[in-house]
Formats: sequence, structure tokens, C-alpha cells
Amino acid sequence: MAFLEMASEEAAVTMVNYYTPVTPHLRSQPVFIQYSNHRELKTDNLPNQARAQAALQAVSAVQSGSLALPGAPANEGTVLHGQSPVLRIIIENLFYPVTLEVLHQIFSKFGTVLKIITFTKNNQFQALLQYADPLNAHYAKMALDGQNIYNACCTLRIDFSKLTSLNVKYNNDKSRDFTRLDLPTGDGQPSLEPPMAFGAPGIISSPYAGAAGFAPAIGFPQATGLSVPAGLGPGALGPLTITSSAVTGRMAIPGAGGIPGNSVLLVTNLNPDLITPHGLFILFGVYGDVHRVKIMFNKKENALVQMADANQAQLAMNHLSGQRLYGKVLRATLSKHQAVQLPREGQEDQGLTKDFSNSPLHRFKKPGSKNFQNIFPPSATLHLSNIPPSVTVDDLKNLFTEAGCSVKAFKFFQKDRKMALIQLGSVEEAIQALIELHNHDLGENHHLRVSFSKSTI
Repeated sequence: MAFLEMASEEAAVTMVNYYTPVTPHLRSQPVFIQYSNHRELKTDNLPNQARAQAALQAVSAVQSGSLALPGAPANEGTVLHGQSPVLRIIIENLFYPVTLEVLHQIFSKFGTVLKIITFTKNNQFQALLQYADPLNAHYAKMALDGQNIYNACCTLRIDFSKLTSLNVKYNNDKSRDFTRLDLPTGDGQPSLEPPMAFGAPGIISSPYAGAAGFAPAIGFPQATGLSVPAGLGPGALGPLTITSSAVTGRMAIPGAGGIPGNSVLLVTNLNPDLITPHGLFILFGVYGDVHRVKIMFNKKENALVQMADANQAQLAMNHLSGQRLYGKVLRATLSKHQAVQLPREGQEDQGLTKDFSNSPLHRFKKPGSKNFQNIFPPSATLHLSNIPPSVTVDDLKNLFTEAGCSVKAFKFFQKDRKMALIQLGSVEEAIQALIELHNHDLGENHHLRVSFSKSTI
């Protein structure tokens, strides 16, 4: 693995776009390229170089099927002195659900995984994972920290835990002790905190544990033949197999293809006087590409929203169900309908059914789009972008005030005045402002881009 800093962002975009359809090869090895979270590289930091070297050796160890590295640094023993075999894993940008099985599949490439516990804390999906040996934990952290499980999303943030051993009471979809197959299933490992909208029940153990149309970004070239370490017993996942799809940068995870589920949502308890198909398109479009919207002709507080795939439908449902919109608490569930039908020619519809499949406002059509990394629950603080130089603080404050919002705080980004944060009086105000003002024409051929922010001012 390596970082490569180009002369400009445009050069980096050009390079990624050039190599996305055709995977480059170095000495017959496919090379997978994706954007990094780092804005610049500092090459004079010696410990950082040692860390990069350790990551490279870890991948080499996986490819050779052995973690006994003859070329390990002389100071390896000091690095591992007193180190825990337990890793704490946080999944950021959780665009697709990540299951315990997927974590086991990835981390078992670096050694025997004994136990895994998953939970939601601080509004984030996290896991504790215990290896048989601290050395395995060290190499896994070096190789996987900062990697994306799926393209441009589900980013792994890995630290060593203060715990030296995990106590697993139940073997189920939230916790697993691979050394104790006799454990009961229980009622599931309770979350360490009450789950909030972002970690709503079902997102961890839902059947949508895959990425339809989005290839996993962690690839282990020439890793065929790697076997799961002995002693895991029945039920352990098989090896990571690199199929012909490896040419396109895909890693085959058993069970991650052919996602079951429906891409159509039934949205109920809407305000029939204020809701429109376009409003639902903009709101649900924060979490996926909306293809069609149908407000029920005879019951206008209900609507059907068809997303691009089942994963996006699940994501939108988890984020938006229970949020207040135009004075009513919106409810979203999976519909029994498989698609939203357009009205037949001549059929009275009053413009309640709209097809948005070719809309230029889709946020996620472009593979690797930065929008994948900026999906957050509804919040009172909005992220604004694509602001022209002539637009002032007062212009933007007035725009939101005229839309019926109370502006609590505002600030431009220091390094990029094209972007800003605006804090409104409530989450409901922010949701309504996003519907009203996303794509608002600011002049100079600039249309305002609005999304929910994870930051506050």
C-alpha cells in the first residue's frame, strides 16, 4: 500500500477517472487506486515511514500466508511490549451495514480471531475484536486502519483497546466467541448506549449486508488459497476468494452479493397540505438516488418512494423514520410494492407521481463521489457548498430566514469560502430548509448544495 500526492486535485481526479474502468498492472500485479482521506503527505516523519513499512509487510505476510516475517524490524518486540490483542474498531461513513461476519472475514486474514463484540456508542457502529496473539492485532491495525470496506464508504478506524480479553456471553449476530460454540444466543448483546437514529436497531443485523453496485475497496491480490486459521470450528467463514472480479477491484465476500430486500419505501403520516413529490425526492435523496415518488391519490398523507437499491432504502429508512416534517412525525417502512408504477396515459394523477430517474440532482450516481463520505443523520446544522464569491453572510442568513428558519449561527470555511455551516433552530427546521433550498439558484451559474452536517458551530 502507498500514498501518492499529485500536484493538484484535478490531476488526482484525472488519474482516478482514467484508471477506474481499466485496472493498471505493475509487474503483472493489479493495482487498486482510490482517494485518500489525507490532504497532503509529510515524508520527513520517520515513525510514519516505519508505520507505512509495517503495513506493507503485513499485506506481504497475508499474501505469503505467514505472519512470521523474516524482515520484521529489529524493534518489533518493543512495539508489541505489553500491547493488547484486542482491537477497537469504529466504522465511519456507514453507507452500507457491516455485519459481524464481514468483520471476521476481513480480520481473520491476519490471524486467528477469537471473539468479536459489536455495539453502537456515540452514535457510531463499533466493534471489539480479540486475536489469539498481539502480533496479529498489530499487523491488522497497520494494514487496515483508514481502509474502506466498500468503495468510498464504511471506513475502518482502528485502535488498541485497554482490555486484554473480551467476555462474550452470547453467540449471535452482535457478539461471537469462536472458541465457545456452546454459548446460548440470548437476546443479543445490549448496546452500551441507547441506539440513536444513526445506529437504529436492524442496521447491524439487517439482511442488507452488502453493497449492490459498489465493490469492496479492500483487495488482497493473489490471496487465493488462504485458509481460515484452524480451530475456529464449524460456522467459521471460508477464505477470501479473489475471483475474476478482482480485475475490477472487487473482493468476493460470501453472502455480500444478491442483496435481498425491497428498494421501495412506504412513507406515512405526512402533512398532505405541504408535502410534494419533489420535496420527498430532495429529502430522501440525501441517503440515495430516488427514482420515483408517488403520493397516494386517495390518502395524501401516504407516499411511496423508490430508491436505486435496497441498501439505500434501508439507509433512508433508518435515518428519516421518526423525524418531524411540517409538524408531523414521518414514518418509513419497507413497502410490499417492488416498484412505483407511473400513471397510464389519460389517468388522473394531479401530478402526484413523478419519475426522477434521470434527474441531474442525484448525489450518488458518480462512483467514488465524496457524497458517500458525507452521509449523516438529520441535524440542526447544515453544510452549504457551491457558494459564489459575491454571496455574503447576510445574503445566506436572509435566504434561510425568508424560508421561515431561525438562524442561530453561521460560519464560512476558513480555507474554502465556497462552503459554510449554518445552524438553525431545530432539526425540523433544517430538514425543511434542505428541502426548500437545496439547488437554490444563487446566481453566477451557482446552485446551492445543502446537506446535513456532523459538525456544530
